Amino acid sequence: MRPAVQTTVQDLGRRGSRHLGVGACGAMDRLALMIGNALVGNADDAAALELCLPPAVIRFDATCFIALTGPDCAARLGGATLREGRAVVAEAGMTLELSSTTRGARAYLCIAGGIDVPLVMGSRSTDLQTQMGGFEGRLIRRGDVLQVRPADTPPKPASIALPPIDGPIRVMAGPEFQEFGPEAHAALFEANWKVTPQSNRMGFRLDGPVLSRVTDRELKSHAVFPGVIQVPKGGAPIVLMADAHTTGGYPRIATVIAADQWRLAQAPPGGSIRFSACTRTAAAVAWQRQQTYLQGIRSSLHAH
Repeated sequence: MRPAVQTTVQDLGRRGSRHLGVGACGAMDRLALMIGNALVGNADDAAALELCLPPAVIRFDATCFIALTGPDCAARLGGATLREGRAVVAEAGMTLELSSTTRGARAYLCIAGGIDVPLVMGSRSTDLQTQMGGFEGRLIRRGDVLQVRPADTPPKPASIALPPIDGPIRVMAGPEFQEFGPEAHAALFEANWKVTPQSNRMGFRLDGPVLSRVTDRELKSHAVFPGVIQVPKGGAPIVLMADAHTTGGYPRIATVIAADQWRLAQAPPGGSIRFSACTRTAAAVAWQRQQTYLQGIRSSLHAH
């Protein structure tokens, strides 16, 4: 294996432990992971490879059934083009080659049965901060060999069209939204925010207009979670991502809605994003539509 810049084993993350100070981690683009797992007949939370910023090369030592989701990586399997959103057989000895992406940042390689690494607190996801879970709690390195669990059901070749990545990221007003002035509110929704190179799985640091508060009120530590947009004293926002801590003390101007967090996760360093305002009702509708879309995929694949 020759991994991408950052390659880890991820599933849907650890649930029910935030009160113990344990973050969820898991796939940054959860939608891509679930689509890939559906294609190969896995449960939603089966572990897969998250490849951040390909190129990458992966060799299969045994015949297996695979699907690649996420951005277009100009992938080739055994020398033949492999389109994203297709489930195919990778014969023993074949090599999967992923080229650099032109749009998006994270590809997901799902394999029938799922990556076989130990469960840690109910998840196989990698927590890089605590070096827990995944493959020895670390990034995948060149030459690593990963095992695959037995497939639950015999998979079948299939393909689907993946959803578009483009579009503004919808956000709801955060608890401290009104502590920012009209200029900050306008800037949040009108600016093209650049994802800085200092961004990572813990949080995306954004470059753009300064978001100034109209109060110096000190905040007590409070619970935070992926999607929360914090604004430190310098006025440059940070969007918390999959590996976010469980508590923080910066004011929360907004929160990315759950249905759009996958698209934010695909923003590469140096890429630009825009935010748009969203109500709680609209966020719930968007989430339900995404679940209906996923259920439609599962139903069509099962019928196929």
